[in-house]
Amino acid sequence: MPELLRPATTALSLASFTRPALALPLVQSTDTPGIIAELSQVLHREGCITDWLPFYQTALNRELAFNSALPCGLAFPHGRCPSVRGLQFAVGRLPVAVPWGGRGSWPVRVVLLMAVPATEAAVYLRLLAGLSQLAQREDLFSDLIQAQDAEEMLQPLSQVRL
Repeated sequence: MPELLRPATTALSLASFTRPALALPLVQSTDTPGIIAELSQVLHREGCITDWLPFYQTALNRELAFNSALPCGLAFPHGRCPSVRGLQFAVGRLPVAVPWGGRGSWPVRVVLLMAVPATEAAVYLRLLAGLSQLAQREDLFSDLIQAQDAEEMLQPLSQVRL
């Protein structure tokens, strides 16, 4: 697992917390539990979390209690548990907008599933601020939705500085 960059030494962007292997240009699942499961398995496969099922359950339960969907079509569920090895996220793009969580929620096209260790509160807050910037930048969000592959998905994320 690559070492995460630290704010004191390097300018951070949203892309600093992910990599192409954590980006899914085409998520197969079509509902909130399935999408979170699919992205949790990616985090596990890439060594970001040691045990995917407890992480998945934590992230899903939190998302069902506190829906993270934004009007722009972005959702950013997260899991905070002992199996998390470092602050990172998997990003998945949905082929069509999917109702997120429950009734009355905004439809979602992009999901960023964050793995959050208990000791990374300050950097985690900066990451959330970056997600807010992404949600407000229609041009970058559009580029993310239109990206052809995992590498292209990281380009708009690299333009959001933290």
